[in-house]
Amino acid sequence: MSDRPAPVQRLRITFAKQGALKFIGHLDLAKTWERILRRAQLALAYTQGFNAHPRLQLASPLPLGFTSTCELLDIWLERAEPLDGLAERLMAVSPPDLPILKIEEVPLKAPALQTLVESAVFRITPRSDSAPEAVAGLAERVTALLAQPSLLRTRRDKAYDLKPLIRSLRFGEDGALYADLYSTPSGTGRPDELLEALGYQAADFDVQRIAIRLRESAEQAE
Repeated sequence: MSDRPAPVQRLRITFAKQGALKFIGHLDLAKTWERILRRAQLALAYTQGFNAHPRLQLASPLPLGFTSTCELLDIWLERAEPLDGLAERLMAVSPPDLPILKIEEVPLKAPALQTLVESAVFRITPRSDSAPEAVAGLAERVTALLAQPSLLRTRRDKAYDLKPLIRSLRFGEDGALYADLYSTPSGTGRPDELLEALGYQAADFDVQRIAIRLRESAEQAE
């Protein structure tokens, strides 16, 4: 076992996930980012131990088939990089469906990114090729769902209540349903399970994550 150099910089990358990449899972996305960072010749920091691996963290898994304009990735570097021009440098070796929107520096000792996630906002609209009867009555079903005291569901053979994981449901001026769903230590609200609770098939809707809300007080930790 050899000691690795301590990281000197932590960067947070905001990126979109769209097109064909909506069909790759969380682990494959992490591997994709590892390849991108290597191709861009960034000096990735590694964990200690026999099974050392690059230090990078994605904020929250996105269900397969959904797109996003707000994914978050933290990376640790052994050599500091100037932020000017870094996004262009990474995009030059990235798939076209993974555009980088912002890069910022965050404190090295800030809490793990996953623990900072408070909720996520999803924009939900019927697919243009869905049968009208398959997506009808959305507003009425949302009203009825919100009136229920609990929404008992099963995930991986374990029962849970979806209702406390719903921060808000509202319709925008564009007619889309905006679902703000909590992420907690005991469970995370998923838009596909919300649609199932409404009596729909998730495949009949386009779902896009448009915001990941972080706990600001924890974010400032040094």
